[in-house]
Amino acid sequence: MEARDKQVLRSLRLELGAEVLVEGLVLQYLYQEGILTENHIQEINAQTTGLRKTMLLLDILPSRGPKAFDTFLDSLQEFPWVREKLKKAREEAMTDLPAVAIIRLPRELSLPTLL
Repeated sequence: MEARDKQVLRSLRLELGAEVLVEGLVLQYLYQEGILTENHIQEINAQTTGLRKTMLLLDILPSRGPKAFDTFLDSLQEFPWVREKLKKAREEAMTDLPAVAIIRLPRELSLPTLL
C-alpha cells in the first residue's frame, strides 16, 4: 500500500472505526480477493466488539500489498458514504503532495564517479 493511502487510513481511523466496517460483506470480499487470509478473518472475528474488529482490520490492511487500498474501497459497497470519504481524502492527499524537482547532475558529478 502506498504511503499516501496509509496516511488516509490513519487520518480517518476514528471515523472508520465508528462505522463498524466489518459487518456485512467487507471481510468476505477482502478474503475472496486475497487481501485477507483465513487467519486474518479468524483473528478479526475473535475481537469482542465491532470497533475492535474494525480497528484490527485497519491495522492489517496497510501491510497487505499494493492493491489493498483499492480492494478495500471496492469492498465498501454497503458503505458508499465511507467509500466516497476515503476517495475524497485520497484525492486531497494527492494534491497536497509537494512537487519534486528532478535534478540532473553533470556526468562528472554522477554518483558512480563520486564513489
